[in-house]
Amino acid sequence: MTDPSGAIRVSRLPTGLIVVSERMDRVETVSFGAYVASGTRNETAPENGVSHFLEHMAFKGTERRSAAAIAEEIEAVGGHINAYTAREQTAFYVKVLKEDTALGADIIGDILTHSAFDRDELERERGVILQEIGQANDTPDDIIFDHFQETAYPGQPMGRPVLGTEEIIRALPREALMAYMRRHYTTGNTVVAAAGNLHHEQVLDLVQRHFADLPTDPLPRVEPGLYEGGEFREERDLDQVHIVLGFPSVGYGHADYYPTMLLSTLLGGGMSSRLFQEVREKRGLVYSVYSFTAPAMDGGLFGIYAGTGESEAEELMPVTLEELRKVQTDVTEAELNRARAQVKAGLLMSLESTGSRCEQLARQMQVFGRIVPTAETVAKINAVTIEDVQAAAGRLFRAPPTLAALGPAGRVPSVTAIIERLGA
Repeated sequence: MTDPSGAIRVSRLPTGLIVVSERMDRVETVSFGAYVASGTRNETAPENGVSHFLEHMAFKGTERRSAAAIAEEIEAVGGHINAYTAREQTAFYVKVLKEDTALGADIIGDILTHSAFDRDELERERGVILQEIGQANDTPDDIIFDHFQETAYPGQPMGRPVLGTEEIIRALPREALMAYMRRHYTTGNTVVAAAGNLHHEQVLDLVQRHFADLPTDPLPRVEPGLYEGGEFREERDLDQVHIVLGFPSVGYGHADYYPTMLLSTLLGGGMSSRLFQEVREKRGLVYSVYSFTAPAMDGGLFGIYAGTGESEAEELMPVTLEELRKVQTDVTEAELNRARAQVKAGLLMSLESTGSRCEQLARQMQVFGRIVPTAETVAKINAVTIEDVQAAAGRLFRAPPTLAALGPAGRVPSVTAIIERLGA
């Protein structure tokens, strides 16, 4: 499979492993990564946090490389290696000079197929993750999003924290990590992507050599996310109250995906956005306010975050809700065009980075089963009308909301009061 320019090529190996690459002649680097379609939502309750634990353990040694050797080999050629865990994906990737592509592929393949899970390294990393959880709990504008997610999807994989909990991480045995990796890090669940100054045949050869031992077992079933919503409120002795208000939204393939993206941008996506102008600039109620979309394979969330003082909290919510009401019937061409320009610029600017292109290639194959041409995406953004944005807002803001508030939250209205004001 190729794109019209021939720069992007996709191959599926006999094992089921997908390999996708994009040639960028004018750069001197290559980004190479393995993207596993498995994250927090694939975990059972007793193993919550195992995906993130695996991400940490990937760099702690393989059968032929120590943890120090992995870092030293990459840094000896000036490269960078990293990873991340999300709710639906775990990624491992390197960026190297083009002449070191083979080394990068070797190391990523090695950590995915031959991790040693050394017991001493595992215990040290367990301690690091517990510190990370503690730091998150001490950071209210971070942990509030975990509370929001859990309230939106209570008792479900989609609602559990990416880091897991202290209790689970302390007890998680080595065997659980290894078993999870065998079940989920399989050829049918992984896309290997590369972007930069490369040749597809070279990438294909490297993948066949270094990913040959990736299991080919069938994929485990994914539990669907069932939005419920509701309210979380925790009183803490803080200078600010941190608030996230959200609603059930749409997934990647939904017709409302681009209207919702533009809605989020014009509502709370920059300094010219409605919320920033009305809540911060005109009224001085917050230091930080923004909206966001969090799409998933089978749905998603739309949210608004604000950090405000205890005395300002009472005024903040009615002002915010009034903007949510107004945007359902009153969007101007000028603000839609600004939002459109912001979204397109973000997309096109990201294409200048080999790392962003690499990640985008993998994500498109996992979500859509194909590479979506940039021109097609831009055309869909351009096609969104004022009526599309207003209709998407109407559907969003009439749904049952989720509210999470942390800090001196006594003056933050209840979900019931929010529903009454929105007429949901």
